[in-house]
Amino acid sequence: MNDLENKVVEILKTIYDPEIPVDVFELGLIYEVKIDKETNVAIEMTLTSPNCPVAESMPKEIEDKVAADDAFKSAKVNIVFDPPWDKDMMSEEAQLELGFL
Repeated sequence: MNDLENKVVEILKTIYDPEIPVDVFELGLIYEVKIDKETNVAIEMTLTSPNCPVAESMPKEIEDKVAADDAFKSAKVNIVFDPPWDKDMMSEEAQLELGFL
């Protein structure tokens, strides 16, 4: 990853699912981060469930936090459910934290 992608990941690691004490990146909710030449960030992510109670607020929080960093011009989150999220997408760190390992 380049420095700008690393910066996005650092920001993502400060955003937590309110129902699970693990950040969205380690949970495996982030599928893709793209940064264009104008430093607009496009994030493709999923939620733990289509009925997730933070389905509206979490993408907005991510967009706001990434866009607030001076390194980026804007941020847009696209929610997808294919492939569907499951616990195997979590990092080892997250699985350990939640007692799955």
